[in-house]
Amino acid sequence: MIRFENLTKSFWLKGERKIVIDNLNLTLPTGRSLALMGRNGAGKSTLLQIIAGTMRPDHGRVVSDGTISWPVGLGGSFHGQLTGAENIRFVARVYGVDTKELLNFVEGFAELGKFFHMPVRSYSSGMRARLTFGASMGIRFDTYLVDEVTAVGDASFRRKSRAVFAERMGQSGAIMVNHGAAELRQYCDSGLVLEAGKVHYFDDLEEAIALHEELMK
Repeated sequence: MIRFENLTKSFWLKGERKIVIDNLNLTLPTGRSLALMGRNGAGKSTLLQIIAGTMRPDHGRVVSDGTISWPVGLGGSFHGQLTGAENIRFVARVYGVDTKELLNFVEGFAELGKFFHMPVRSYSSGMRARLTFGASMGIRFDTYLVDEVTAVGDASFRRKSRAVFAERMGQSGAIMVNHGAAELRQYCDSGLVLEAGKVHYFDDLEEAIALHEELMK
C-alpha cells in the first residue's frame, strides 16, 4: 500500500509557480503494477522521486507499509565520484543486503566490464541506467519504481532486462513510466494518469490508456 496525504509539489519557472502535484489524496492498492502516464513535463519523474523519498514535497506526505526502490532509470541515482562497485557496496549497506551477492549480481547483469571499477561520472547515460537497473533488480522490493529503463542497451540486454523485470513483477508491485503502450500492457495491470496536477487512478489499465491518449490529442 502507498498512500498520498495532501501531497503538493511545485516549481518556480520563469518567475511563475508551476504546480505539478496539487493536494493529492489517494491510496494505491498493494501488489499492483501501475502504469504512470502523462504528457511531457507533467511531473511523472517528480512523483516517482517523491515516492522514493529522494525529493521533498512542498506539503503532505507519502505513507507506505512496504519497501520501495529508488527511481530506476534516473541518472542521478548514484554518486559520480565513486566507482560502480563502490556505489553498489554503499547500496548494499543502506538496504541491509549481502554485499558480495549484490556485487556479483550487478557486475554480471550490467555488463559494464572494466567500467564497473571506474567512476560513475565517466559513464554514458545508458551505462548509468544499466547500473541502477541491475542494482535495483538485485534487491527484493515490494514496489519497484521504473522510469523508461527497459529500453536501455542492445536487443540482447533488453531481452535480459525484460525477463528479470517480469520475474520480479511476479512477486512485487511497480509504478512504471513508459511512453510505449505495448510495454505498459506487458507489465502493468492498472494505471495512473497525471494531468494538470491531478492524479487519476484506474483499476483497468485500458481505461487509463484511453484517457491518456484522449488528453494527448
